[in-house]
Amino acid sequence: MMQRIDTEVAIIGGGIVGGSAALFLRRQGVPVVLLEAALCGAKASGVNYGGVRRQGRGLEQMPLTRRAHELWGQLPDLIGIDGEYVRSGHLKLACSEADLALLEAYRDRTRGFGMNLEILGRGELARRFGWLGRDVAGGSFCPEDGHANPRLVSPAFARAAAALGADVREGVRVTSAEHDGAGFIVRAGDALEVRSRFLLNCAGAWAGRFAEGFGEAVPETSIHPLMMVTEPLPVFMDVSLGVQGGGIYARQVARGNCVIGGGRGVSTDPDYARPGRAGLGALMANAAKLLPVLRGAQVIRFWTGVEGNMPDHNPVLGPSATTPGLFHAFGLSGAGFQIGPAVGEVLSELVVRGRSSIPVDAFRIERYAAAAHGAAARPESVREQTLESP
Repeated sequence: MMQRIDTEVAIIGGGIVGGSAALFLRRQGVPVVLLEAALCGAKASGVNYGGVRRQGRGLEQMPLTRRAHELWGQLPDLIGIDGEYVRSGHLKLACSEADLALLEAYRDRTRGFGMNLEILGRGELARRFGWLGRDVAGGSFCPEDGHANPRLVSPAFARAAAALGADVREGVRVTSAEHDGAGFIVRAGDALEVRSRFLLNCAGAWAGRFAEGFGEAVPETSIHPLMMVTEPLPVFMDVSLGVQGGGIYARQVARGNCVIGGGRGVSTDPDYARPGRAGLGALMANAAKLLPVLRGAQVIRFWTGVEGNMPDHNPVLGPSATTPGLFHAFGLSGAGFQIGPAVGEVLSELVVRGRSSIPVDAFRIERYAAAAHGAAARPESVREQTLESP
């Protein structure tokens, strides 16, 4: 027999975006049902590198990433754990003088956003970070960026939302989502039907399917970042590393393990990916070149995941252009872990107030969905439900 639920807001996807949206909505007393096909935080949100950096984001993302930085500073109050979050600093390396010039230009363009970027030459790098390989020309250091454990942080947002009364359902794969003129109808096969006044499409690499169902086809693709982690080593690195132009990134956790990413996994199924032998040797060789101390270290695990990605490397975030009450938040690959909490807060503001305190027009779906025409007026203000003290 099909179970039927009525609610104010339905959310498809229980990653860090959907979970944080549910949390911020519940903090305002809004009834929420969150549907996750697997386990909350188990897809891209939980298997990413764990970088919590603002450095390297595009200018249009600066207000969003700045707000996210503030929220990360409140993490224990938000989700009840520290998630192994540390503001270690993020060092972005330049392998040539041309790359170093790009880092200097980026510093100049992003002044005023509180990153306090410091350009370091070859000599200063050698003095402060003597464990680096020699093939670097300089770098850009952001002192308050850092990293965290995505396997702890990402599911904790949905758990915190559930603790405030959100109806969080895991292992529930949404098979259809539509609007019947009065509200949204979201179904999971013949087992569950959720009716809501608002719908948040936070389905990650699978979100494009739902957008297309509302007449908003977008060129979302899946990518599969390749990761590895070493055995515990003596602690030598106290910053998170990246390289201008990409290629490799690395951090060391308090237990001594080095988490390293670079290259791509492989996939023959839209729902799954695996490391694949072809990229493993290159990743290990690049890691040892950048960090000579890793030579001879044992790698204890390789993994990858399925992440949604947009051609312009910016997320789709904001209201639907075809359907009032529908809001999208997907395609955050490469940025989702850090900006996820701010994206969730933006979604809650769009639902409750009809506008967000952070500008998100640059991320609207219309930039891809050329056939979409202006949406009708949004539904009347959300009804609020008072939270009782425990």
